[in-house]
This record gives sequence, C-alpha cells and structure tokens, in this order.
Amino acid sequence: MPLAIVTDSTCDLSAQELADLNVGRVPLYVHFQGTTYKDWIEITPSELMRGIEGGADTPTTSQPTPEDFAAAYRDAVADGADEILVITISETLSGTHQSANLAAKDAPAPVTVFDSRNASIGAAMMVRRAAAMRDAGKGVAEIVPELESLREHMLLTFTVGTLDFLQKGGRIGRASALLGSLLNIKPLLTLDDGVVSAAGRARGAKKALKEMVDRLVKHREAQPQGDLVVAFIHIEDEEAADRLRNALSEAGLSFTDAGTYQMGAVIGVHVGPGTYGYYAAIDTSPELGM
Repeated sequence: MPLAIVTDSTCDLSAQELADLNVGRVPLYVHFQGTTYKDWIEITPSELMRGIEGGADTPTTSQPTPEDFAAAYRDAVADGADEILVITISETLSGTHQSANLAAKDAPAPVTVFDSRNASIGAAMMVRRAAAMRDAGKGVAEIVPELESLREHMLLTFTVGTLDFLQKGGRIGRASALLGSLLNIKPLLTLDDGVVSAAGRARGAKKALKEMVDRLVKHREAQPQGDLVVAFIHIEDEEAADRLRNALSEAGLSFTDAGTYQMGAVIGVHVGPGTYGYYAAIDTSPELGM
C-alpha cells in the first residue's frame, strides 16, 4: 500500500465502507452529559438526539488532537504506506485540518493534507474519488488536482428542523431565532468556500423544499457538462430526504443517485434533528470512479 488515505469522522461514511475503500478514519469528539465520545465510534446521531430531546444540556464538540493523527500516520506506515493523503472537513469549520498538519511535521512518511472545504458526504465524495484513483495506480500529484476540480463543482443546500441549534451555536441571534420560529421561516444554508452561508429563506417546509429544488436546477443549467451526482443527507428525518429526492425527479432533473446518509453526531450538535438537504457534484471525470 504505497499511498494511504486518511479522513476524519465528519465524512459520515460507515466503518464498513471505509474498510472497503481501505481508508483510515480519525474521529472528532462529542462532549455530552459529562462524557467525551468519539464521533460515530462511541456515539451515533440518534443517541445524541434522544438525549437532547430527553432534556440533556446541549453538547459541544472538539477536533482530533495532533497525536490522534500522528497515531493514524504511524499505523498507515506500519501497514506498508510510504506516502499519506489526508482529506479533512473544511478548516473554517473545525481545527481538524490544523491538527492533521501539525502531526504531519514529524510523520514517518510524507503527508499531504487536503482541505475538502466541505463536510459530510461532500468530503466523502472526495474520499471515494481519491481511493478510486489510488487503486488505479494514481499518485498524490494526480489525485489532488482532481479533488480540487471536484470541490469547485460541488453544491450543498440544506435546511433545519428547528432554529434552536443554530442559535445556540452562534450562527444566528436569539431574536432572529425567535422571530423565525414565530413566522415559520426555514433558512436555506450552504457552504461558500468552506464557510456556512445563507442561501435564502422560505416561509414553511413546502416552500423550502421548492427553493432547494430550484437552486439545484439553476446549478445544473449553469454547468450542463458532466454527470450530476446527488447524495441526500439528513438528521433523524429520512422521509424528508426521500421527499427531496422525489421533488428533484419531478422537476425533470436527471441525476445519479448517490444514496441517503445520516449526518454524524458532531454535525448534528450544530444543526439539530430535522435537518435535511443534498450534496450535488458535477462530475466531469466519471471514468475515474467515485
């Protein structure tokens, strides 16, 4: 295994899929009810949401330590790697990227740390592409430019079930959260160069759904070349993800369905239950695999 690939737990791929891809995972942490848990390994989003709904205090999260990454690098080299590619959550969302870089300074093999400028399945799409290219004999010098291209053609749109989590996390003010709840305002959110940004707002769930569909239709019209790949994301609301999938099909969009995924506990802390949306990628190199 000349090239090892490592990612973090916010990519939201299952342990089995990561094993099938031969990709290592370094977990972030959730601090909840006096205990620190490893994301996806020791706590699931369902367990977290049940605790919050039962009246528990709002959890907090933290990034892996440099030593967490250093251990992953040592394991990769012990397994035969002579080079390591790390794909992380956006550095504007977490200190994970920084920890990976700090650990790289003393790693037993050369390490390249790539900022996905995404989270969840957006990062996972890049992990899959990197793994497919590695398995086809490509090296870091060929993989990184392809990941950069994929990153530039990606669109995230999501909405939340409640404004409470955005308010507690400081994304919106208390007055805005209260007014939005009273008026049944549903914010549409995205990632703009790795930063959570407003993409619009709608009165009610039906209009929010329509706005999400319209946003992807416009994105596709602006980039008609390549395959449109769409993955659906949610937190404790798979039915909402299914409604969104059906709405995209009814709008006449032709796309490759990359499946439905529950986002992990770390992301769930910041957006809450009822969150759902999509990650869409314009794949201009489908022959490379993803």
